[in-house]
Amino acid sequence: MRLGLHIYALGSIAAGILDFIWHDFDPGHQPIQAFGGHIPGREALAYITAIWLVAAGLAILWRRTARGGAVALAIAHCIFTVFWLPRLYTAPHFLGFRASVVIGVLVGVFQQLILVAAAVLVYAFVKTSSSPHEKAVRAARWTFGLGSLIFGVNHLLNIAPAAGMVPKWIPIGGSFWTVFTGIAFVLAGLAILARILDVLAARLLGLMLLIFSALALAPRVFAYPHAHGAWGGNAYNLAAIGAAWILAGSLAKRRAEPGNEAAMPEARSASQPLASRRVE
Repeated sequence: MRLGLHIYALGSIAAGILDFIWHDFDPGHQPIQAFGGHIPGREALAYITAIWLVAAGLAILWRRTARGGAVALAIAHCIFTVFWLPRLYTAPHFLGFRASVVIGVLVGVFQQLILVAAAVLVYAFVKTSSSPHEKAVRAARWTFGLGSLIFGVNHLLNIAPAAGMVPKWIPIGGSFWTVFTGIAFVLAGLAILARILDVLAARLLGLMLLIFSALALAPRVFAYPHAHGAWGGNAYNLAAIGAAWILAGSLAKRRAEPGNEAAMPEARSASQPLASRRVE
């Protein structure tokens, strides 16, 4: 979980620095332009957001300031979530009301919501000084589970565009890996929601995102060095990797909590024969 926390913080800090350098919001993950192209004080808002993300990312690295940093990051990503909402109307209006269009917008929404969920887990962990609060873990489970399902369905509905992101030198072909990763997203989401190998699923989800960064997103920085979106995609993905591993650590801590028998079916089944013998 600590590794996830540091990566999550690094992604948030990087996103803030990039907003400051471009003195604008990342169009791929902070689409304020969905509210119009002439927003008063947009550049000033971008600078405020940049400072906010950097300060909050640094704050969650220290226990004394972690709760404040977590709240600040949750607020920021809730705002970025709101930026996506107008596209639930405008995207189908201009592109046609199709499942792939709606799912594409929901991908942007849940990309931000999983970062909100990670911030909530950090807040809950620091507040209790032990395992995160059950309600926080449950909310994060549903957010990541549903988000992963939506990410997977988006891959499967948009095979050709997603396949273009796969480097040409990778064998078998982009379409195969798009379908493969789409199925992996769906399986991870189902595992997290069903509490079946959920810790492993969250860890592997973060690992898959890390591979995306190394093979697909990092090369885009070299191909488009002056594109805010190329850099911002890498910053966001770092935060998402950290968020997935924060979830994995939280689920593991919750499962290991003393007296949490609902999360330890193996212990119950192992103790059953002994109980039966005592009755006999």
